[in-house]
Amino acid sequence: MMVFLLYNITMKILIVEDETKVVNFIKTGLEEEGYSIDVAYDGKTGLELLKNNTYDIVLLDLMIPEIDGLELLKRIRTWGVNTPVLIITAKTAKEDVIKGLDTGSDDYLTKPFSFDELLARIRALLRRSKQTDARILNYGHAVLNPYSRTLGVNDKEVELTEKEFMIMEFMLRNREKPLTRNEIAEYVWQNKGESTNIVDVYINFLRKKIDSLSPRRYIHTVRGIGYILREEDEKD
Repeated sequence: MMVFLLYNITMKILIVEDETKVVNFIKTGLEEEGYSIDVAYDGKTGLELLKNNTYDIVLLDLMIPEIDGLELLKRIRTWGVNTPVLIITAKTAKEDVIKGLDTGSDDYLTKPFSFDELLARIRALLRRSKQTDARILNYGHAVLNPYSRTLGVNDKEVELTEKEFMIMEFMLRNREKPLTRNEIAEYVWQNKGESTNIVDVYINFLRKKIDSLSPRRYIHTVRGIGYILREEDEKD
């Protein structure tokens, strides 16, 4: 019997922002990218959430009610919370940028900004985070990083979509074991009625991305069953 090694590697982000439109814009985009989102509309609520939860990154506005962003930042750094903090604010003065960075933020993004730029900043911070090592998966020359959602082989890496990442993560945790299409579909789509044909489509996507990284082949077809993850020096 196949044992499923299920593991929730979804990145958790806290947004501390009082502008509803900005929150909805960021939250919707990040959830579509596969991130789990909590929201605090004031600094007091933000501090409570940070006391009781662990986040992979915090998106923090400076001009928020109850407790302002800089004060919140000071407090969590005093507590020893080293979670990466990206300040998002309408303040553009150089003095404000310096104050935010000196207080303990890791990056600074001024409004208005594009979602693509925000996403790039988030991924950069997650790559730099010293907290990533515990969840990075290694196999042979391949490295799967859940924080930046990248697959790397030696010195090259490529970004994966949410579903590509989930398939690769599942295969890495069951490496060198044959996996059926049904097992992969159940893990990634959670029995939402998806045809197993979609597994073949995404496996093809993954193979093309791996081909761009290395001459080694990792995903092999097992006739009559499905697929297996096994590193080989030469492609079939």
